[in-house]
Amino acid sequence: MTDLLKKKTISDFGDQWNNFQKNEGYYGSSELFQDLFSSLIPPSELKDLRVADIGSGTGRIVNMLLDVGCRHVVAIEPSNAFNVLKKNVANRQDRVTCLNVTGENIPFEDLDFIFSAGVLHHIPEPRPVVDAAFQALRPGGKIAVWLYGKEGNRLYLAVFQPLRMLTTKLPHYFLVALCWIMYPILFAYISACKIIPLPMKNYMLSHLDRLSVSNQILTIYDQLNPAYAKYYSRQEVVALLEESGFADIKLYHRHGYSWSATGIKPKQP
Repeated sequence: MTDLLKKKTISDFGDQWNNFQKNEGYYGSSELFQDLFSSLIPPSELKDLRVADIGSGTGRIVNMLLDVGCRHVVAIEPSNAFNVLKKNVANRQDRVTCLNVTGENIPFEDLDFIFSAGVLHHIPEPRPVVDAAFQALRPGGKIAVWLYGKEGNRLYLAVFQPLRMLTTKLPHYFLVALCWIMYPILFAYISACKIIPLPMKNYMLSHLDRLSVSNQILTIYDQLNPAYAKYYSRQEVVALLEESGFADIKLYHRHGYSWSATGIKPKQP
């Protein structure tokens, strides 16, 4: 069942990224990258590094990494949206290596940094991926992940988890139609957050309100489409990295609803 769920999730994201190919405005900006990670990683730390991005999708994080100064990015994308990834990084192909493999099959060693933003929480068995990242890093290299958080999402999960039992089974065009139906609700909620302190207000105003309408629709779709999604507690994030050998784990509770985390591969004694 785990293998079937993994294949279904990869297939779901292939469909998603083939239909939502653009990384426009704030959604694809280095400013958003810094919102994800700068509390743990100063942008200057990434200058001229050789890094990997696990689950590159349409190349959004790849281009962010290059924009903040990385020298070369190994982009890992297992889905049939691989051609979308290659198209979106084509103007920087001398600085990107694109690989159509799953995260546990990183063939590189001695990387300085490995990133995985919004990916591990969609992998039913993430440990082999984190283990492979550990092996691919040089001693002293770092991993950085961004994951859905359990803390701060109680109301959201109460509404969306039951809904996902239906939406994960819908064909693409039906799901897109549902997202457009739901969009006015999101717009009204964001507007209300500007007046009263509703749950997830910080996320709504500092992130979602800055996205284009098309990327707000994508955000709704992204929550309802994947076959598998896990919401991690703080302790689970720490355990995920520590059990693969990472040390000096640091976490940031981004906007009170998700976790950004880093860990270091210890240097040999």
